Amino acid sequence: MNFLRPLILATGFVILWQVLVILTGAPPYILPGPLPVATALIEKFPLLLSHLGTTLAEILLGLALGTVLGSSAALVMILSPLLKRWMLPVLVISQAIPVFALAPILVLWLGYGMASKVAMAVLIIFFPVASSFYSGMQRTEPDLLELARIMGARPLAVLRTIIIPSALPAFAAGLRVATAVAPIGAVVGEWVGSSAGLGFYMLHANARMQIDVMFAALTVLAATSLALYFIIDRLLARLVYWQPRHGMQ
Repeated sequence: MNFLRPLILATGFVILWQVLVILTGAPPYILPGPLPVATALIEKFPLLLSHLGTTLAEILLGLALGTVLGSSAALVMILSPLLKRWMLPVLVISQAIPVFALAPILVLWLGYGMASKVAMAVLIIFFPVASSFYSGMQRTEPDLLELARIMGARPLAVLRTIIIPSALPAFAAGLRVATAVAPIGAVVGEWVGSSAGLGFYMLHANARMQIDVMFAALTVLAATSLALYFIIDRLLARLVYWQPRHGMQ
């Protein structure tokens, strides 16, 4: 049943797509139907797979670095109130600046290679991980902390055995959000300047009016993003096994 549900949703989406093409009468260079896109997907699959490798590497590296940096920042803020007063405003200000506006600057500084795309993904991922993990650690049960203090537990031991485990559900929620938005950073970076990746290939196809190829690349990107999200979701469910699961299962 778990595999049947996505299949039914995908089938319904394709039918709705075809109905929309028929009802609107949109020309193929505006909205191609599912069949031309499927044909382009089959014909260009080796090339799409090659570009997918670049984009997937950027996403995974950005996700790994963003998670490490975000969780480290949260730990620093919870351990040092002084550093928290300096870091928290910086975190908020960093989100006030549109990340997409920074893409040309990152490409200028880091070049057209993978580094600028990974940096873009890190900027998007960093805030949800840091804010959710920090918020989770702040919500640790006061009674548990008081009991640990009475028993003479050391601060680092309290952090390791009480505070961090209590914050893992919040951390998992932030990481799920980060996983969902991670492809945005990589693809936007590729749009600004790159020589490989699905974002680059989509721009290349659009410039040549190969809209069916562009939709095929978008389909591959969407399928990869969904697969990555569900893989991370399953891993987090194992990590936070005591948290009840609701909704999609």
